[in-house]
Amino acid sequence: MAPEPAIAEGEPHILVVDDDRRLRQLLQKYLMDQGFLVSTASNAADAEAKLQSLAFDALIVDVMMPGENGIDFTARMRRQIGVPMLLLTAMNEPGDRIAGLESGADDYLAKPFEPRELVLRLRSLLRRAQAGQPAAATARFGPFVFDPMRNTLTREGEPVALTSRETSLLGVFARHPGVTLSRLRLSQQTGAAERTIDVQVTRLRRKIEDDARTPRYLQTVWGEGYVLRTEHEP
Repeated sequence: MAPEPAIAEGEPHILVVDDDRRLRQLLQKYLMDQGFLVSTASNAADAEAKLQSLAFDALIVDVMMPGENGIDFTARMRRQIGVPMLLLTAMNEPGDRIAGLESGADDYLAKPFEPRELVLRLRSLLRRAQAGQPAAATARFGPFVFDPMRNTLTREGEPVALTSRETSLLGVFARHPGVTLSRLRLSQQTGAAERTIDVQVTRLRRKIEDDARTPRYLQTVWGEGYVLRTEHEP
């Protein structure tokens, strides 16, 4: 298997999930030629492992895969991440399309398809996702800088690796510096299950706090939620 491309700033990072190795490779090459950064996964488990360590701007998911199928995977991921997801399938009956959209997918494309149509749909999803996010200024806290336009975190100029879930969570805090956000609100704005918010906050703290047990930046407001303390709070 060819190695995954290195992550570059400014390029939308797409995850293609399909058990067909030939199609994965063709899509990866075509999308990279169109200016995207592309990683691939052969099944749902492989995709979930990559989501734990990398941040993606959109997912392209095949419906018919061994193990967990694309619809079940999409429904489960929709409860955890808020990025656009597009389903690919050889089934094109109305009921199949409805099932795909009900799972939380943002779009649905039947095989065979024109690669150009896939690119147009993907760019449309990315534009809509960007338009739906309130504008946010760069968040600075201690040695860290979070760029909400690129979804990147740096510490003294050096990149800090974030997962998709961590990026989404930090993005919400960056849009509301100094504001206490409840678990419910964080759940609604990230797409994550409310019961997982505490775990995600703990994981994020491990990357931005010298001591996660006594946080300086991402603080707990007992009985209310969490707040990000930045240098430029309203």
